[in-house]
Amino acid sequence: MMTRLPRRISARTRFALAAERLASETSRRLGRGSGEMIGGKIALRISPDALAEVGTNRPTACVSATNGKTTTTRLLARALGTLGPVKSNSGGANMAPGVLAAMSRPPYDSPAALEVDEIWLPRVARAIVPRVVLLLNISRDQLDRSNETRRIAALWRELGEDLHDTVVVANVDDPLVAWAAMTWSRQVWVAAGQNWTADAMVCPQCARLLHRNASGWWCECGLARPEPIVSVAGLDELMWFGRRIPARIDLPGRVNLANAAMAAAAAREFGVEVEDALAAMRGIGDVQGRYQEVPLGPDGKRARLLLAKNPAGWVEMMELLNSGPPRPVVIDFNSQTADGRDPSWIWDVPFERLAGRQVLVTGGRKEDMSVRLAYAEVPHTVHADAEAAAAAANDKGVDVVANYTAFRDLLVRTTR
Repeated sequence: MMTRLPRRISARTRFALAAERLASETSRRLGRGSGEMIGGKIALRISPDALAEVGTNRPTACVSATNGKTTTTRLLARALGTLGPVKSNSGGANMAPGVLAAMSRPPYDSPAALEVDEIWLPRVARAIVPRVVLLLNISRDQLDRSNETRRIAALWRELGEDLHDTVVVANVDDPLVAWAAMTWSRQVWVAAGQNWTADAMVCPQCARLLHRNASGWWCECGLARPEPIVSVAGLDELMWFGRRIPARIDLPGRVNLANAAMAAAAAREFGVEVEDALAAMRGIGDVQGRYQEVPLGPDGKRARLLLAKNPAGWVEMMELLNSGPPRPVVIDFNSQTADGRDPSWIWDVPFERLAGRQVLVTGGRKEDMSVRLAYAEVPHTVHADAEAAAAAANDKGVDVVANYTAFRDLLVRTTR
């Protein structure tokens, strides 16, 4: 049976989608990548309304955050997959062209779990009017692009005023997220945690310093942490709408259970029971190579690949590293365009927590990282590449923590 496009798809958009497919396929054949971005860019140039037309009358969820959106999108896609085919751009093409590419393939009426860049979320969500938006966290990332965290929160807050029928699943432990979500028509509050608080020290409503204790955060102006209805209760439990339930996934660390809790809360809005959602999430051992173990170096040492691209991400990785045996740590650090050209944020990362481990440094900005570690009084060695670092490690297994382009390049070298 032929799959039909949704109603109200104009001839111009039909032509744009055909051009998108051709451009994407050509990019893949030439080995230039997945083609999602170039195909989507061409389609939007031909038909600026293509995203709205393809997203019309479609059950969609948008996942946005500084950290964790790729993993959470993957988990949500698995949960929604219990209902049937799901479209997703969990490969990381998270601006409007990538979102369009994800939704431009049949079946055109299937649900979609969409990763969306923080700054692009307003444009994308206003076009497709999702059923659910997940807001995980806001922190500094690329200092030359999205260093003003309150600006992102304000954009999300304005978006909530416009999307009258959209539910927001929001992390109550991030004050910026909670403030942004308070304008939305309905909230599902989740206590997903916040290990990095340095970007949310000031009240987003009145600019006073926030107060914090074990119960949460609050401000003298009256802004305070909402009461969650979903919470991460440990490494294998959730508080779920008033009841305690077991919760296990195969991705490591509390941060990934928190991502799963957010995804399960969103899937509930589509009619997926939490037990079915969590069961569907099991079996995911890596996300785009993250947490994967690969042979690395001339002697094939086992290397677990981890991604940390900003201070908040590094703090989460510190927690994960400290939850297991103290293996050597290879830090692979670049500052290319996709990473952000300004690497000064490394001075905010508590690298002192690596004391006692063997630390090996590489990457395009290895000298900067070496200076930072020297000031943290962490003994370390500097190496030409990750393979040489792994060869110098004094254990048969290592943890490699890389930022975006370093991780991408390492993944290509170890999986080809």
